[in-house]
Amino acid sequence: MANSPQAKKRARENERRFAVNKARRSRIRTYLRKVEEAIASGDKAAAEAALRTAQPELMRGVTKGVLHKNTVARKMSRLSSRVKALGV
Repeated sequence: MANSPQAKKRARENERRFAVNKARRSRIRTYLRKVEEAIASGDKAAAEAALRTAQPELMRGVTKGVLHKNTVARKMSRLSSRVKALGV
């Protein structure tokens, strides 16, 4: 357990940051799930729209430090290629 005042403060700050990051991660996953569901339904227009709304949310996760830049780049690349393949 934290003993010094600074360690106690850091523990409080960490709890707050954890809650914020958890909410942000959950929000990102929701957007990703919407894209996945649109792809599964086979509706290209809906999938493209869902992907367009998910992109800024994913990038926001990078700038806020929730996700790594390369992770988001990989996810975006794979999702966009799957959406693109729907038209074929």
